[in-house]
Amino acid sequence: MTVALIVLALFFAWSMGAHYTGACMGMPHALGALTRWQALVVMAPLAFLGATFASHAVELTVADRLTTRDLGLPAGMVAVGVAFALTTVYTQLRVPTSTIQILVFSFVGLALGDRMEVRWLTIGLLATTWVCAPIVACGLGYALTKCFDRIPVFREPKPFDSSQATVGPGSAGYSQVATASDVLAVALVAVGAGASFVMGSNDVANATGALVATRIFSPLAAGAVGGAGLAVGVLTWGRPLLERIAFEIVELDRPMATAAQAVQAAVVITAVSFGLFTSMNQALVGAMTGAGMARGRETVSRKVLTGILRGWVLGPAAATALAFGIARVVVVLAGSGALR
Repeated sequence: MTVALIVLALFFAWSMGAHYTGACMGMPHALGALTRWQALVVMAPLAFLGATFASHAVELTVADRLTTRDLGLPAGMVAVGVAFALTTVYTQLRVPTSTIQILVFSFVGLALGDRMEVRWLTIGLLATTWVCAPIVACGLGYALTKCFDRIPVFREPKPFDSSQATVGPGSAGYSQVATASDVLAVALVAVGAGASFVMGSNDVANATGALVATRIFSPLAAGAVGGAGLAVGVLTWGRPLLERIAFEIVELDRPMATAAQAVQAAVVITAVSFGLFTSMNQALVGAMTGAGMARGRETVSRKVLTGILRGWVLGPAAATALAFGIARVVVVLAGSGALR
């Protein structure tokens, strides 16, 4: 059963690595700063490093702060299995969702089904973080976009007009446009790389927190194992969500995208530093919305956004119901406490 839980955690990490490519590298790819393969190659090792070295507080939150009793191996398998299955379905449907919310409510459903006591204070604190994160990201996205608009080097350069005799290759005007474009591309790749590191630290505990809870691995070892799974998921199945974010959701220029991605990473890493975790997708959409408001235009497709919001609502509900149902079946067949 120990080996089965480790394998299941690895598969879940693999699924999450694919699921979050769009949230981390969708905009650098969409705006031409990186090709599809370059985006995935940059993201994979950074996600591994974030998971290995910056996830320990979040690992302990999953392990010790969601229920009042230590999880047994059967409970760990149910919680991770439910979260893995639902995340995989959402990835296959190309719908960004919150794996964190799915995992936490898998634990809630499991605990309720086996009559374990839930630490509702922790759940409430996490829920407050989930509500506040996109709101804060929206405000910061607005403010940072306004700030970038006041910095000449961060202004999106106007397309080169070959009909202008005074502006061409080798001219001062052409050089200024190229320099501004290069600076924006480097900035966008940098914040995407930062978001990739943050994703590893924020999300790996969804897969490997149960390994810490069942005392199979230390937080460092669990982070490294999960980080390897994240990296493989990015490289092998990351394209669908990368292109979903890149080409179907966002309408941003490079300064707006840089602001949104930087805000996303800052909001999430702040939560992680307190041992909390929040949705990369929700933080990104909030930041994108704020960046658009700063320019007086919509940056998120309403149709696609409606589908994402529906997924965020249905995901936790489905996780609670499915984990509760499985727990009740196990209790009926094997007796109360069989999952502990």
